[in-house]
Amino acid sequence: MELKTNSRLEKILKSGHLAVTSECGPPRSSDPAGIIKKGELIKDHVDSINITDNQTSVTRLCSLAACVHLKQQGLDPVLQMVVRDRNRIALQSDILGAASFGINNMLCLSGDHQSFGDHPAAQNVFDIDSMQLIQTARHMRDEGKFLGGDAIKVPPNLFVGAAANPFADPFKIRVPRLAKKIAAGAEFIQTQCVYNLDKFEEWMKGVCDRGLHEKVFILPGITPMRSVGMAKYLRRAVPGMDVPEELVKRLSGVPKDKQADEGITIAVEAMQRLKEVKGVAGFHVMAIEWEEKVPEMVERAGLYPRPEID
Repeated sequence: MELKTNSRLEKILKSGHLAVTSECGPPRSSDPAGIIKKGELIKDHVDSINITDNQTSVTRLCSLAACVHLKQQGLDPVLQMVVRDRNRIALQSDILGAASFGINNMLCLSGDHQSFGDHPAAQNVFDIDSMQLIQTARHMRDEGKFLGGDAIKVPPNLFVGAAANPFADPFKIRVPRLAKKIAAGAEFIQTQCVYNLDKFEEWMKGVCDRGLHEKVFILPGITPMRSVGMAKYLRRAVPGMDVPEELVKRLSGVPKDKQADEGITIAVEAMQRLKEVKGVAGFHVMAIEWEEKVPEMVERAGLYPRPEID
């Protein structure tokens, strides 16, 4: 396949390798030491690292600045950008800013509602939605123009991605919604955390039946459980999360001090199974504030060492 950008992630995927991405949350501080340390922990075991954009609507070091710090470490960051906080002028401006630092990946998102965060009275923006942000990034890159019609002297060089949740209701629209994101211009997809493997495989069958796996690279999200309490919380309180009862029971049957290890094993088993699923192009490993476990997971899943790409 023809390469569109200088993204390491794009090169890995288009070379036919299973990609491994991960995710780091920036600190609630102007000190970048935390994000730099996270990058150091996982850089040899992943191809690219997402930087979240004020996740859960809590104010943090901005995604763009954190991406710059990782880029300076020689890593391939993925700029997450939500439409909750910016209008189309600011979004396009930040896209240019990212490109000016040689950031070559972008994930387009809606963003968690501000009522969940530390500023519940904040006014949201949603000038455009996440699908329109995908279209905007592709328009700027491929057409070399702003949404207003003016030409961009040096267009941004971005590999454009989006998120997907195979488990949200109603299930029957999950594949059509993915098709819309692909039509908007998404080139890679990172999914919600996958715990219900049977349902994910059903979704992937629908994806493949429509030939969508030939138009986009799909990376299922993998998040290890730290405890049975975490499993119960995700199952009960997080919308769009599908945690099967048998997984909760499995963790419940393990001593408390061994539950984290069992959670890692469950995640590794999921990766090993999903590696064989048609249309799976890699994994998005989200070990939230547990980045030190990412290398172990990648190695045990048989995805290390990572391929060398020129």
